[in-house]
Amino acid sequence: MLTWQLKHFKELSGTELYNLMRVRQEVFIVEQNCPYLDADGKDIYCQHLIGYVDGEIAAYARIVPPHVSYNEPSIGRVITTVKYRTGGYGKLLMQKAITETINTYGAVDIRIGAQLYLKKFYESFGFLQQGDVYDEDGIDHIIMLRRP
Repeated sequence: MLTWQLKHFKELSGTELYNLMRVRQEVFIVEQNCPYLDADGKDIYCQHLIGYVDGEIAAYARIVPPHVSYNEPSIGRVITTVKYRTGGYGKLLMQKAITETINTYGAVDIRIGAQLYLKKFYESFGFLQQGDVYDEDGIDHIIMLRRP
């Protein structure tokens, strides 16, 4: 069973922060073979949504306030860990992240920078591509926008 925890950066314990950064590195740096600076200075402004199964991180996303990444609020660093990718946790994570973004900022546009191969996944939540494909750290990305 998936349980959720939503905490602002300053509410995270050292252990919680360590665990979510470890998971982000496992997926975005090691698994995707993409060396980049994950600690980008934005985390301190964000809420961190963590989905646990039996005390283990199964899903994670950060909710970025307006004017940090984009003019609109954003959802980023979206992860379902390898062990939990077949349980539909990615869909549950995005639904929860959208709900929490709306609960925090109201019925506003949400802008994301998405890996191109996940375009259809994000479209299923109402996000639409804005602009051309761009390269970020060797991976094709697109900007996507979800209107209320």
